[in-house]
Amino acid sequence: MSPAVIFRRFWLATTVSGLGSAVTMVALPLVALIVLDASVIEVTMLNAAGQVGWLVLGLPAGVIVQRYPLRALLVTMDLVRLAAICSIPLTWWLGALTYAQLLVAALIVGFARVLFDIGSLTFLPAIVEKKELNARNGLITGTNAVNETGGLSVGALIIQVMGPVVALLIDAISYLVSALTLRTLPEPGTSGNSHVKPVQLIKEGWSFVVRHAVMGPCLWWATAANFFGIALIALTPVYLVRAAETSAATVGFVLAMNGLGAVIGSAVATRLARRLGTARTLIVTSMAGGLIALIIPFTTSLDTIYFFMIGNAGLSAGVVIGSILTRTYRQTESPSELLSRVMATTRFVSWGAMPLGAAVSGLVADSIGLHPALWLVCAGSLLAPLILLLSPLRSRLDFG
Repeated sequence: MSPAVIFRRFWLATTVSGLGSAVTMVALPLVALIVLDASVIEVTMLNAAGQVGWLVLGLPAGVIVQRYPLRALLVTMDLVRLAAICSIPLTWWLGALTYAQLLVAALIVGFARVLFDIGSLTFLPAIVEKKELNARNGLITGTNAVNETGGLSVGALIIQVMGPVVALLIDAISYLVSALTLRTLPEPGTSGNSHVKPVQLIKEGWSFVVRHAVMGPCLWWATAANFFGIALIALTPVYLVRAAETSAATVGFVLAMNGLGAVIGSAVATRLARRLGTARTLIVTSMAGGLIALIIPFTTSLDTIYFFMIGNAGLSAGVVIGSILTRTYRQTESPSELLSRVMATTRFVSWGAMPLGAAVSGLVADSIGLHPALWLVCAGSLLAPLILLLSPLRSRLDFG
């Protein structure tokens, strides 16, 4: 099988899986809101549960991925997520659906996603030449962004017509298709090091990233961006439904603006990097995205929903551009034997901030109200570019 065919099948599997996950992004919190009448804290904690796997499994994931066959691991994680998501429509049909089950399902899907994501990030450089990685990462990110836009929009329409529980079946089917497609790919093998203690392997990956002149500052930038980004996503359905008094379909379309922004960002990332330099592009686009996000809280009703949509798209574009550039740099500049641990360390710290962001946003909203909390979250998105401006990257044109 040629490398081009292998990549296309890999791209197809991740694309189909991403489409279903985008539907679930809007469906799961709406199941809690509409079907179970959950509180603000319960909805945001549901989002946090889906991300907490990065805190618990983030670091060990790099060692697990390095020691087990990659293709088999990816297929297994797809099947685990399939079972977890299918359990929700089944128990709803039986009249036994509870908030506790939603929480457990979100936890299982989140933990499986950690291993799947680290595995796929390690799988990609094994099937793509180094010189093509930036373009391939851009293609995958752009496709995921289209998925997010289309998935959220389609999901919103399905929810409006059939209800949020039925919409979850789309995600379940997507995991099955992904697993069947991945099974057709060759197994790239493992990196060995089975004789080295896991703790030592984790420490090596951690030290490499944190002490690196470029990867270190980019790690803290991504952490701040993810913390406030997920806080905004966690507040969005509650704010739009209860404060702005919009419909469930509107929630889907507003969240879809994240995908639109990501499409734009992935389309221009490589071009901007060539013109401005990778380091300068990261700083400029991150600052621009944070400033645009400040218009989001001006949304107070359906008549002013465009503020939320434009702000979402702008913030997402800035984050995605930075994500493509920093991810490609890690994949190309990390030693091959350290790659899975570098990716795991980065995701552990930066994505580990996501459940904290979701939980904190719910607590803040419960204490001071939805609108003031939204202002704080949007203003906080400027912390990410500030970290870059206070780092040595501010004087660089390129990462190096």
